[in-house]
Amino acid sequence: MTAITLIEDAATLNSQLASLDLAGRLSLVAGLGGRAVFTTSLGIEDQVITAEIGNHRLPIEVATLQTGRLFPETLALIDETESQYDINIVRYEPEQADIDAYAEKYGLNGFYESVEARHACCGVRKLKPLARALSGASIWITGLRRGQSANRADTPFAEFDPERNLIKINPLADWDIDVIRAYVADNSVPVNPLHARGYPSIGCEPCTRAIKPGEPERAGRWWWENDEKRECGLHVHEEGAPAAQ
Repeated sequence: MTAITLIEDAATLNSQLASLDLAGRLSLVAGLGGRAVFTTSLGIEDQVITAEIGNHRLPIEVATLQTGRLFPETLALIDETESQYDINIVRYEPEQADIDAYAEKYGLNGFYESVEARHACCGVRKLKPLARALSGASIWITGLRRGQSANRADTPFAEFDPERNLIKINPLADWDIDVIRAYVADNSVPVNPLHARGYPSIGCEPCTRAIKPGEPERAGRWWWENDEKRECGLHVHEEGAPAAQ
């Protein structure tokens, strides 16, 4: 399928998804055919999507990037979520050779020293495993929301991802955090206990801190960097521009 066709399909989907509820959005995407993969970080948004996939037995693969530096609470939540929804969350891990090469060049925790080193670490522990997770997929589902950060304020429901040549679906794009919390409470969705300790956005343990009152949701990610648009690279082009809308 050509890029032009995928762009047109994404635009059509973006319009269709806007009028549906979450179950309808995911059901529509699941019925498109081809391989659909949902990548979860086990954050509260992603747990809502996983609950819908599991409860409705949708033919959507659920995968996570097991970076090797996740919080123990996140690792425990993977097992709990699999058990509650009777699903398999496929773990994609970094290659040891890549980790060794990174440590040789930057040091194991060299990501604190420069943006270049941090991006390189994310590349090894996230981007390369993501490429394996999405290999052969035609649909990539994420938990991106417009309210997560200024950098994500224009997140569409569907977009063409030119880096991976697939359609990216963001079914929670218009959900705010209060709606998400209400869904979790009403449906007994298991969530990471770190959320209650001031961690609205949870990534690798060395790179995540609790936020302070009044800070944006993602202020605790890579907090030592000054760029307010900092990202790990999963949802931006290689050159650092936001993904095509």
